[in-house]
Amino acid sequence: MNISHQYKLLPTQAQKAIMNRWLDMCRAEYNYLLAERFDWWEKNRNDVNSCPLICHLPELKDNPNYYSQKRALVTLKQERPWYKDVHSQVLQDCAKRVKLAFDRFIKGDCNGNRSGKPRFKALNRYRSFTYTQITGGDITGNAINLSKVGKVKLILHRPIPDGFIAKTAIISKKSDGWYVTISLADESVPDIKIDVTPTKENSVALDLGLEKFAALSTGKFIDIPQYFRCSEDKCALLQQKVSTRKKGSRAKKLLNRKVGKLHQKIARQRKQFHFEAAGKILTNADVVFVENLKVRNMSKRAKPKQDETGKFLHNGQAAKSGLNKSIADAGWASFLDILSFKAEKAGQKVVKVDPYGTSQHCSTCLNKVPKDLSERWHSCPSCSLSIDRDTNSAILIKKLGLDVSLSIKRSTRKGREAHAVLS
Repeated sequence: MNISHQYKLLPTQAQKAIMNRWLDMCRAEYNYLLAERFDWWEKNRNDVNSCPLICHLPELKDNPNYYSQKRALVTLKQERPWYKDVHSQVLQDCAKRVKLAFDRFIKGDCNGNRSGKPRFKALNRYRSFTYTQITGGDITGNAINLSKVGKVKLILHRPIPDGFIAKTAIISKKSDGWYVTISLADESVPDIKIDVTPTKENSVALDLGLEKFAALSTGKFIDIPQYFRCSEDKCALLQQKVSTRKKGSRAKKLLNRKVGKLHQKIARQRKQFHFEAAGKILTNADVVFVENLKVRNMSKRAKPKQDETGKFLHNGQAAKSGLNKSIADAGWASFLDILSFKAEKAGQKVVKVDPYGTSQHCSTCLNKVPKDLSERWHSCPSCSLSIDRDTNSAILIKKLGLDVSLSIKRSTRKGREAHAVLS
């Protein structure tokens, strides 16, 4: 079983200077290794048969990979002796990060989804380094021994569980200081096996929204706090002050630090709310049905519109930007990850259901009741059901998740209306 704990570090001024210097050197090495990969990719990615026979084929360079770039660190330390001050594991982790970023760009993940082109790290964008091998002896009392940095004090707000062995340590720099994330493993503790059969009694469904954070199939609601909206004016005022300060001045740096701390506070408030909401939901149900939302697609910019002359027309981007900000403030994707994490840890289950059509059908008679997004109340003319729109969707999500009595048929290409039928 693998877990991770994060603790706040209390380094001295000398230790802060060392870690800041390491971050800057690791950032430079990351950018160099990434540029080496891009150089090979741009010059050698075409197949031989795509070139004309009369052209000159230069000698192909060796494809830089994780192992070749890791071996090159020996030459790096000879040419730049100051890199000898950095721990070898920290430098090797730079090569590993480049490999992961480039592989996601070229090959994609296990599902075949490719990420965007990796970007070079600007100043203050490379904010962590990793010790890939630490032992339990490195953590003694309220201090952790970091090689070539020394013993650094930490706030041990929760003890390390008995039997777990420390594997890796990630040192990260945040707006309010330094933190260490320790990965722990215990092979004697088996992974939790989830063997829960969803029924009508032990399951609940929820529909995420912006007026209410979630509507449960039981008829209850979870209010949305909107932490960013509450601090938006304060954040705007700080950013206005930042723009008036001279670039590179100490006053500008201090104000930027205040902006960063404010955003960090908002993120922590939202995360705490997500954990509390997930705990309340999982207390009363063993199986939770949720919508399989594509949050990234939902928060995209509106597509531009043009007339016959090429003039851009109004596309509703001003309203869409406000909607995107509210979606980001709600943090649906983060909440679903936390809900799945807590459920798996407790031996419970989270099942994702296709949300298409769940807001346009009646949960009782299954007839289609078309509604605009502004209509927040569901009134069915067939069965006279009149309930909150989100509650109706949550009940329908639960029925689809149980897959006992219904299935919703989608609209055909001929334009026939979607309808629900009993299976």
